[in-house]
Amino acid sequence: MTAFARNQWYVAAYGREVGRELLARTILGEPIAFYRTEDEEQRVVALADRCVHRRFPLSASRLDGDKVVCGYHGFTYDTTGTCVYVPGQKRIPRTARVSSYPVVEQDSFVWVWIGDPALADSAAVPRAPHLADSENWSSVSGMEPIDADYGLLVDNLLDLSHETYLHGGYIGTPEVAETPITTEVDEAGAIVRVSRHMEDAACPPFYARSTGIEGRITRHQDIEYLAPCLYLLHSRITPVGTDSPAFHTEITYAITPSTEGSVYDFWAVSRDFARDDAEVTTFLHDFNHTVVMQDVDALNLLQRALATEPAGYQELSINIDTGGLAARRILARLAELKQ
Repeated sequence: MTAFARNQWYVAAYGREVGRELLARTILGEPIAFYRTEDEEQRVVALADRCVHRRFPLSASRLDGDKVVCGYHGFTYDTTGTCVYVPGQKRIPRTARVSSYPVVEQDSFVWVWIGDPALADSAAVPRAPHLADSENWSSVSGMEPIDADYGLLVDNLLDLSHETYLHGGYIGTPEVAETPITTEVDEAGAIVRVSRHMEDAACPPFYARSTGIEGRITRHQDIEYLAPCLYLLHSRITPVGTDSPAFHTEITYAITPSTEGSVYDFWAVSRDFARDDAEVTTFLHDFNHTVVMQDVDALNLLQRALATEPAGYQELSINIDTGGLAARRILARLAELKQ
């Protein structure tokens, strides 16, 4: 299993998911309850999802204003996790508090800091600005849980040659697997970049139906993986032999480990063309959801297969794995940092 890097920011939810109903998510093995305050700021609060008394899930409890009232015995917590009411007595035990987590809401995501709160730097949250730029981009998005080690999803997204075989008829064409990649690794910045530029490729249905292009295309895929969580795929297509029209798509993934052997797969597709076309929006949402579910099914199957492998089995890697192997090194280094 891929080791967890704890002093890092992770996406816990889309902003639209968090409201006045308590939302449960498990991030790096830690159950967390999320909600919004009812004041004008409507900020997101993240508290450990276990009552200090008998460990009842706070996400299965209720809100009283901005306080969480445990649904089992009524222990009540403020937004800092401090217990402010204990049933049947006036004295509140000194240890009656639950952990609160630093939160940043940015670019449609709710980010949570897992680790030492004193080390949380909101300026270090990676950006996906297109998700918040509704004037220039139109986006569709979703989230799927996967019953697999989160490192398998990182491998999957950094090796797009699988598009040819797993996603044929959707986003894959023969040129994806046949075109060599270039890889750049920024060890200090924990960033892996993988590029594949196809100068003469078939136009897959994903682009043909959304752009109206007929015939072959120039297709550029430029990946930035900002370890441990954010993945950006900058995609540009044009008809072969021309510089315009150019169609840009930003594919965003947030890769958030839930437990050992499970991961949240947050995905989004943003486009700078046909932005007001509702039919294109529906098509891209439904089509990309199908592609994501193909990955989900494949990774669930792969995880089950790996669980039956004997200890010490030898993994084979080739050139297309360069980016994924670099990401593994970076994730291992981040996990070894002071926790």
